[in-house]
Amino acid sequence: MYRIIKRILDILIAIVALIILSPIFIVAIIVLALTGEHEVFYPQKRVGYKQKEFKMWKFATMVKDSEKIGNKDMTLRNDPRVTQVGRILRKTKINELPQIFNVITGEMSIVGPRPLLRVSFEMYRPEHKDKVYNSKPGITGMGPLLMRDEEKIVSDAADNGHDPRDFYKNHIYPYKGKVEMWYQEHKSIKTDLLIIFLTAWVIVFPNSLLPYKIFKTVPSRPIEFDN
Repeated sequence: MYRIIKRILDILIAIVALIILSPIFIVAIIVLALTGEHEVFYPQKRVGYKQKEFKMWKFATMVKDSEKIGNKDMTLRNDPRVTQVGRILRKTKINELPQIFNVITGEMSIVGPRPLLRVSFEMYRPEHKDKVYNSKPGITGMGPLLMRDEEKIVSDAADNGHDPRDFYKNHIYPYKGKVEMWYQEHKSIKTDLLIIFLTAWVIVFPNSLLPYKIFKTVPSRPIEFDN
């Protein structure tokens, strides 16, 4: 029953969001078509439900062939591969909006584990990899909610002498895995609706600890993320 209700809500929310956000879509499409690389949409293979890959859509925010340049699959603070318009889209999360179409087609959900590149997915511990995509990947979820400053965390670690890839493997993904396992154990319509509300909340109040106050049993944020 949960899956049926979740799918109905996904379609309803996606359609309503598409209608309400259509002016933003139109402006983003025009601006991207006229600036930077003149690329509007960026399709990318991601790991999805039951570990099957699918094509996820975003607004283009980087230069062409960015995955072959610099940090490749990792994006750090002030990454030179990100275009000027792309920085605004990424900061406001507008770049994620085309995933609404992935929700409508059933490849994604509004709430779920974030779909990762295969190389990033392999950084999960084995016990996490086996279960994390027992739910459809989502536009938002516990991972994005609690790790909304992920880019800053890794950039700060790099500034302090840590190798970014090692930091991801040894710190970021172990915590993400625990958080996603928490979601698998607590997923419900109520949890999903709270995550949607909190996602909007932290966009307005990025330093808010409200997610931890509402989800009291979620794994605590590692202290090294704030050093």
